[in-house]
Amino acid sequence: MKVKRITPFLWYDGNALEAAKFYCKIFKKSKVLGASAMSVSFKLEDQLFYALNGGPNFKFNPAVSFFISCKNQKEVDYYWDRLLKGGQPSQCGWLTDKFGLSWQVVPDALFECLNGKDKKGSQRAMDAMMRMVKLDVKKLKAAYKGK
Repeated sequence: MKVKRITPFLWYDGNALEAAKFYCKIFKKSKVLGASAMSVSFKLEDQLFYALNGGPNFKFNPAVSFFISCKNQKEVDYYWDRLLKGGQPSQCGWLTDKFGLSWQVVPDALFECLNGKDKKGSQRAMDAMMRMVKLDVKKLKAAYKGK
């Protein structure tokens, strides 16, 4: 298998295969490619990942996260609900999954609002987003429109 120039390499405390299987159940076009006692290779949406059973020395933190671009609220709900199982919600569309990995579940509508021509509307959408945990497309659009 040819390795892409940049491939995420994740450090787990002995549960890399469990994590890979968890993610592969959530993302389409995904599969575990190989596993050994020390490492796992898997693909999510055709993106290659490597995971290491490296032990307890290092932990994930929100300084690194994976961003999921969602076309609508249905996709936001799908990824949010599944990744959150056993994890912790945060703010502004961020969550930490049960393995400690941070994810941003973000609808395309957020950027449409934040980059819209109405600068005051963009600020209202930003203010609304800052008060949210899981992002809500209807509320973001309503804030942008001043409703």
